[in-house]
Amino acid sequence: MKKITIFPSRSRCALRLMLPLALLCFFSGAPRHADSARVFTIVNMCETVIWPAVTPGSDSFGFGGGFALRPQQSVVLRAPAGGWSGRIWARTGCAFDASGNGTCATGACGTALKCGGASGEPPASLAEFTLASPSDFYDVSLVDGFNLPVAVRPVNGRGNCSVAGCDGDLRRTCPPELATKAAGGRTVACRSACDVFDTDQYCCRGKFGGPGTCPPTAYSKQFKAACPTAYSYAYDDPSSLFTCSNADYIITFCSDRKKQVCSYHNNRLVCSDSSRSGPIISMLLLMLPLVFLVLHISV
Repeated sequence: MKKITIFPSRSRCALRLMLPLALLCFFSGAPRHADSARVFTIVNMCETVIWPAVTPGSDSFGFGGGFALRPQQSVVLRAPAGGWSGRIWARTGCAFDASGNGTCATGACGTALKCGGASGEPPASLAEFTLASPSDFYDVSLVDGFNLPVAVRPVNGRGNCSVAGCDGDLRRTCPPELATKAAGGRTVACRSACDVFDTDQYCCRGKFGGPGTCPPTAYSKQFKAACPTAYSYAYDDPSSLFTCSNADYIITFCSDRKKQVCSYHNNRLVCSDSSRSGPIISMLLLMLPLVFLVLHISV
């Protein structure tokens, strides 16, 4: 498991130092996993620290099921051999002590930093995966509510491989009756109508317990507007459940589906809008002399 921080440019001097180092590190050919490895890259594009949770997680996958991730930082995880089925989400507003015990404003899995096999408390935006052969299944689910925008991007895969998730931040448009607020009245999450009202209509149960009898509601349509390719209610399958074969996955918090995000696999840079990394590497290699020339002239 590797953490990577995308450092902001703080000065011209810092840029001169960091850019060559970053390029040298990138092209150094550090050992990578085998072709069969399934790689998850979790990226924090939020303005604050988040605490991603992985369930079921282990010490070798997801740091025991939970960890802190600073703004502009990413972490690369290798999925367990033989497949994996589970959830990844982000907790917010957390405070943990040295023993890993504490509280979170949203998404808590009890009082532990490391969730292990525990689920998160709603409302929380969930990235869900079943890695299998011949195809994986993956989605973003807001059925249990929303706490952060999230997008799931397959790379290196074959098939439909669409981007699941959000374009907007539902906290900004959450109906007051669904809003979870922090001190000062700031909305930190948006609960589902099922969670708030607990009726058959909103929970798709009883006489509403089927795809033909549980249509979208005004509330689920608001969720769908913010996250067009996420589950907004239980039977939102046609535009929300996706498949891809033998893919790696980039899970980005506080981003949108259209923003390009890159990860690493087998010494290659692979980006969310392309399954072919060779041309990218070639272009960057051709640019290296120009980059160093510009840096030399600017000294």
